[in-house]
Amino acid sequence: MAKKGQTFQKYTEEFKLKAVDMYMNGEGSYDSLSAHLGLRSPTQLKNWVNKIEEGKKLSDQRGKLATGRLKTKFQSVEEERDYYKAQVEYLKKQYPNLHGQVNSEKQ
Repeated sequence: MAKKGQTFQKYTEEFKLKAVDMYMNGEGSYDSLSAHLGLRSPTQLKNWVNKIEEGKKLSDQRGKLATGRLKTKFQSVEEERDYYKAQVEYLKKQYPNLHGQVNSEKQ
């Protein structure tokens, strides 16, 4: 877990690809390559290799994921109201018991 004030090393995509290629070509184990390349943990290299094997990109995604409530721009108050009404209706359908609506089939 990250500690308050801790800084993180950022690696370029080229560096990551080079490290993965070295591992894939059998130039060393996770431990030996991470020590040779100056990585803080062999787990970093292992994660990069797994991403490549799964066909995912190695680019840095920190700070690019939506956290919390999505910020949506509305043209009018009515449009915003309709958006939230639709969300409420969707949730009522997904979780009918939360609103005091009990299925008659279960009784």
